[in-house]
Formats: sequence, C-alpha cells, structure tokens
Amino acid sequence: MKTAGEMKTKPTQHSVRELRAIGIQPDILLCRCEQPIPPDEKRKIALFCNVRETAVIQAMDSASIYAVPLDYHREGLDREILAAFALHDAPTPDLSRWQGIADHIRHPDGEVTVAVVGKYTVLKDAYKSLIEALVHGGLANNVKVNLDWVESEAFEGEPGAAAARLEGVHAILVPGGFGERGAEGKIRAVQFARERRVPYFGICFGMQMAVIEAARNVAGITRASSSEFGPTDEPVVGLMTEWLRGNQLEQRGESHDLGGSMRLGAYEATLVEGSKVGGIYGAHDISERHRHRYEVNIGYREAIEGAGLRFTGLSPDGLLPEIVERDDHPWFVGVQFHPELKSRPFQPHPLFASFVAAALEQSRLV
Repeated sequence: MKTAGEMKTKPTQHSVRELRAIGIQPDILLCRCEQPIPPDEKRKIALFCNVRETAVIQAMDSASIYAVPLDYHREGLDREILAAFALHDAPTPDLSRWQGIADHIRHPDGEVTVAVVGKYTVLKDAYKSLIEALVHGGLANNVKVNLDWVESEAFEGEPGAAAARLEGVHAILVPGGFGERGAEGKIRAVQFARERRVPYFGICFGMQMAVIEAARNVAGITRASSSEFGPTDEPVVGLMTEWLRGNQLEQRGESHDLGGSMRLGAYEATLVEGSKVGGIYGAHDISERHRHRYEVNIGYREAIEGAGLRFTGLSPDGLLPEIVERDDHPWFVGVQFHPELKSRPFQPHPLFASFVAAALEQSRLV
C-alpha cells in the first residue's frame, strides 16, 4: 500500500478464501504489485492460501506491455503452469524475439513525434489499437514514437490554429470517427500536411477528410462535403447502397440501422501498379478489415485525381475507393480500412512501418 509504505497480504488471503468457499482452489496466484514482494511475504501468502511458494507469482508493474512475457518467465509462471498439468518434458522457451522487442523499446536509436488529430482524444483507449500499431511502426524503425494528442475542434476557430499547433511535428495522423463534430478541424489538419509537406496518414474518416480537402481547396469544389453531415449538393463522400463481396452482392439503405448498414470485416482491394502503396505492400491484391458506413464517391474520381490525389486502391469491382495518395508529396496516404487491426509486434503493418519511416526522415529536415 502506497499510503502505508508496506506490503499487505490480507486482501489476497481474503480473495482466495472467498474462492475456496465456492469450491475453487487456485493452483497459481498472480499478485499485482508496484514493488517486489519480499520472500517472507511470499511464504505467508503460500501458507495461508494453500499453494506452493513457487506458485506465488509476482506480477509487478512493467515499463512496457511487451516486457510482460519476459517478466512472467523470470518469475517462473511458465514453469508453474507446466507443473500444474504434469508436463515435465517441455523444451526451454525461446524468448529472444520478445527480448529483442524489449531492448528496442528501452534503447531506441531516435524519436519522432506524430500528431494524432482526433475527436475522442480525451479517451485515449478509443485509439488503443492505433497506439499499439504506431509502437509497432517504431519497432520496425528502431525509434520511439511520441504521440501528440490534438483535439480537432481546436482548429475550427482561429484560421492559423492548425499551423501554430502542428508546427514542428514530424507526421500527422487523422484516425477514424463518426459524425460532423470536429470534421472541419480535421480538414484543416489535412490542408496543413499537404501544404507543408508533412507526412500524412488518414485512416477511414481521415481518408474521407483528405478527399474533401482536395476537392475544396485544390479542385475548386467549394461545397464538397459528406452526406453523413447532412444534405449536400456535392456529396464527395456518401452512403453506398450496394457493393460486391466476393461474388455476393451486399446492399444497404438509409433506413437500415446504423450498425447494420456498416461495411464490416475483411474486404479485398486491388492496388495500382507503380503506386506508393503498391511498393509498401509489395503486392497487387490485399485484404484489410473495415468498419465504416460512408464511402468516397467514385463519381468524383476525375476531379479528385485532377487535384493530385490519386485513387491507387479500389475494390475488385472498381466501385469503392480504398486508398488515395499524392505523388507530389513525400508521404501522403489515406485508407478507407483500419490497418491498425492487423498490426503485430513481430509483424508491424507495412503502412505503419513506412509512415514512421517517413516521420523519421521528416525529423531530419526540421
């Protein structure tokens, strides 16, 4: 206990007593703690909870979630689990990859700062998958990724607010979201990234805002908007009513439930030969996970591409824009899907690895 400055075992004893009262006898105890558990306290827990002393596992706070497997191995958790199942011939685990990740996190070669311009930044758990995917991108480049959380509504007042706030960041990421709130601020963040040549990554809603920004500020479609925000004369982003998933036609309508009208799960996309994303993926056909309701309107393709924002990834039937990018920019990519959902520490998603690499290059220029 922090306030008392000492270790208390009674809460653990009471918890185990309650379990035993309903017929559950634990074999192993994982004891969360902020400081190491002294041997005497471990012996006391083992004695009063009727478990082996070696089965009292210290689960101390770790500097990184990716160091937890190493911490548990050091405490002997894997050995105790094997013993509980009477498995005596298991090989010694190879944790070298986990050790490598822990070493990269503790001793990076450098740092980059990525501004995340979102509308749910007060609840960062809303972006948990995104945060970890950026960590994975940092691991791929052996750098620490510092996140600068920016509430997009802050850019909707003073015209120069975005420039003042984003000056000095090495990359800008606009994540997914729903609804009109904060959309104009995200569009201003896109404009800043485009004009100042700062690496930009737009995911889902972030891609849609990049398309609207290009339509308004470059293509001259000043009233470009999304039908998600209400009736509009220029629905650059709108609700698609039907598309193909494999050989099956899927249909949606305005009257459908919001959840039921979403495009959910894995969908394939075809990449344009010679595109930046084609080089990043090293493939012509990809499959990514989706979670959205509105789509970029393919009817505006000519105007948007005339503004320099190319459609370099499309659904196999050619109706749904999946990826946009700029050839006149160091790194400017928008995707309709959620690549963060497929990123792993041992296999960082290629888009995040490339994005962080672009941020690292930008850090050498500022």
